[in-house]
This record gives sequence, C-alpha cells and structure tokens, in this order.
Amino acid sequence: MGKMCPINTAKFRFEFDSSTGILYKYYYGPITIDDLTGSWDYAIENKLIPATVKGFILDYREAYFRLSSTDREEIPRYYKRWLNVFGSRKIAILTLNPKDIVVPILVRRQDSGYHSQPFSTLEAAICWILGEIPGS
Repeated sequence: MGKMCPINTAKFRFEFDSSTGILYKYYYGPITIDDLTGSWDYAIENKLIPATVKGFILDYREAYFRLSSTDREEIPRYYKRWLNVFGSRKIAILTLNPKDIVVPILVRRQDSGYHSQPFSTLEAAICWILGEIPGS
C-alpha cells in the first residue's frame, strides 16, 4: 500500500449508472494529485467500482486543478498501476475551464492500456464511452 493521505470525501463523489455501465466521479473545489489518487484508492478499497463498469466520466466542472508538471505525469502512471481497474476502459474527463483542459490532453498522450479523452459536454462523453461516436 502507498503513502496514507487523509481523504476529504467532500471533494469527490461516486455514482454508478447501471443502465449504461458508466461510473461517474464528481470533483469539487481545488484538486491536487493526492485528491486524485486518494479518491481512486478510496473507491478501490471500498469496492465502489463494479466489475461491469464500461467506463468512467470524471466531472471537473465544479473543480479546478492544482497540479505541478510532476503531478500531471503521476496521473497516467497511476492508471497504469491499476490496469486491473482501468485497463481497456474509457476515461472521459469533463471540464469547462480552458486552463484545465491541458491536464487531460497531456495525460492522453501517455495512455497505455486504457483510453482517456477530454470533453466539454456530458452528452459527448457518454456517447464516446458507449461507442456512439465514429472513431471511438
């Protein structure tokens, strides 16, 4: 097990839509690398990610990133360490803030074993995960 960080569950919330197989993860306020990895650790340890999950929508519309360049590099490394959870699945990153869109773009460049894509609308993110967009 990695380093233990206090987890602030007020900064994130998980919701599973069994009809689509999409797990939604909502973020609130300033988000650090410890918030990102700690919230996934929390979900994994508490079995919040069903085996039937088809993909993830990470909703940052009510949040903003506080990440260094080293922190941004840690995100794809984290996903790669947990390919049993994220492998062959789609991770849609939903953000409206133009300065925050750079984070999912940089993460996507290092995708390996999973697929990530930034989006500005929920509808487009859902369609991409469900394979309803050409080229998905």
